[in-house]
Amino acid sequence: MPQKKKSSRRDFLKDVAQGSLAAGAFPFIATRRPSQERVILPRDPHPDRDKRFAANDTVRLGVIGTGIIGFYNIRSALTVPGVELAAVCDLYDGRLKRARELFGQDVVATRDYREILGRDDIDVVLIATPDHWHDIISIDAMKAGKAVYCEKPMVQEVAEGHRVIQAEKQYNAKFQVGSQGVSSIVMKKAQDLYRAGDIGDLILVEATNDRHSSLGAWQYSIPPDASPQTVDFDTFLGDTQKVPFDPIRFFRWRNYQAYGTGIAGDLFVHLFSWLHWVIGSDGPTRVYASGGLRYWKDGRDVPDVLTCVVDYPQAATHAPFNLQIRVNFVAGGGGRNSLKLVGSEGTLTFAGDTLTVSHTPFSAKPGYGGYDSLSTFPKDAQDEFVRQYHLRYYDVPPSITEPSEIVYSPPDGYDDRDDHWANLIAAVRDGKAIIEDATYGLKAAGPSLAANESHFTNRIVTWDPRKLAYA
Repeated sequence: MPQKKKSSRRDFLKDVAQGSLAAGAFPFIATRRPSQERVILPRDPHPDRDKRFAANDTVRLGVIGTGIIGFYNIRSALTVPGVELAAVCDLYDGRLKRARELFGQDVVATRDYREILGRDDIDVVLIATPDHWHDIISIDAMKAGKAVYCEKPMVQEVAEGHRVIQAEKQYNAKFQVGSQGVSSIVMKKAQDLYRAGDIGDLILVEATNDRHSSLGAWQYSIPPDASPQTVDFDTFLGDTQKVPFDPIRFFRWRNYQAYGTGIAGDLFVHLFSWLHWVIGSDGPTRVYASGGLRYWKDGRDVPDVLTCVVDYPQAATHAPFNLQIRVNFVAGGGGRNSLKLVGSEGTLTFAGDTLTVSHTPFSAKPGYGGYDSLSTFPKDAQDEFVRQYHLRYYDVPPSITEPSEIVYSPPDGYDDRDDHWANLIAAVRDGKAIIEDATYGLKAAGPSLAANESHFTNRIVTWDPRKLAYA
């Protein structure tokens, strides 16, 4: 068969990989394995984990929003040596009490985030509020001279994203978005393998996130003491429509368009962040989403099932390809998550915290017979076809058709959120580059918001990945 000429994209990937290959960055892909191999990835030394700090190097953290993700982030931030929790803010008094139970009575607790921004002893601010507050508090924090870790999605509306980017530049701020997977050693291995051309041309990406539980469907527990006295509901509403006190809206805010961004903003945004990191993409150009409210009819106004087809154009780092996403909160077969990059020569599959690299090469000979048109030819034509086939492929060596598979796993106890925080703290202390700045955050949030726009307007939405705007 004639050899396919390498595209400029493949040449680019080869050029990118050569320097890393020479440095030993790809020790496991020099040869194809005929059977499954398991590799525990080493955790690279981090400049903010492996050195001692003087007292004046202490980084003091203020936390705005101490819900589920807020507490996760506090614990991760405190794994970085020299980071101290100084203050917390939440609109439910019980969470302020819990923060002091866990982290000490010396932690300042307040309902007003502006008190945290006004403190000179706070260096870094975590923003883990409902989505409709992200842009406002992020901009206020950068204006106050704070470094910021803002949970995903960075913003609730595209226009807000551009204001955050402008503030980041105006105040020369250190701003990190919290899709922590981009700091993962597993994602880094996938990026290295992809750049080395290990799966060939990218053809298709498939992503699924299935859940089958009340908590997975955002029906979070509501504390028995929730009341207008213990919850500052009016501040929570912010600039949204004023409604009477409702603890369900406050504690299950993801279920409402007014305060959250639904499935797309909560889950699609992670997929876009990770995918763009691995393949070096600026983003898609067309988004079409379809779904509905199938089961969790609990007052929410966002779907519990959402599917999406996304078109990516030709780029220097990838051929044109399609992304298919499915999230189902009513998965009767049980919950499972995966992200699979399907290439012309193999696949990269993320499941849980592991990465599986699989190869099933094309045969060098096209073959004949079986489910084939050969059997429909007259007998003499069949005989002639077989004779010519063996003459043509006489010198073609047999192909290795047994697939190879390598499973990469992180070490026990590894948490990529810890590394994401270490990255931000290194940026604060040493000026290290932010791994997921505001522009990167909008590159992931924009297509996610476009998916919502497509679903609710029942139309295909076009996206400009250069201008970061609806086209």
